[in-house]
Amino acid sequence: MMIYEAALVFGVIFFASFIFDVSTQSKSALTLRLAREAFLFFVIGSYFVFFWRRGGQTLAMQTWRIKLVNDDFSTVPLVKAIVRYCLAWMWFLPGFIVAYQLNLKNAQLAIPIVIGFCAWAATALFIKDGQFLHDKLAKTRLIELPKFDKRIEQDQI
Repeated sequence: MMIYEAALVFGVIFFASFIFDVSTQSKSALTLRLAREAFLFFVIGSYFVFFWRRGGQTLAMQTWRIKLVNDDFSTVPLVKAIVRYCLAWMWFLPGFIVAYQLNLKNAQLAIPIVIGFCAWAATALFIKDGQFLHDKLAKTRLIELPKFDKRIEQDQI
């Protein structure tokens, strides 16, 4: 699911970067780098928060029949959606920090990021219901929706 979500988010990033470049008239990705990163953080967050609030599912989550809900299975409030988005960066942030501190470049950069990613994924093994740590901390949960059976709908028509 994460690969499919990443492909969709890539499109969002591509379009947002185009808007940023046109509006700032920048000719290089290094121009206004911090502003670009902050803008993309906001845009990506808006994408996720919008879909989580709208129906609990991004486009990829709809495909995989996964829904984000509040701990009581209600719609996720805005503040919790924002908190979950920020906490979800913990999949990557520790690895980025280690790579930055060790001044790693190119392929070496992937090592701490992959280790951090795997460590964060492993948190689901130690949490009741198999939820990830960012969901536990944000007091949200992912649920699997039942499979849609077309035969039932056709029989009812």
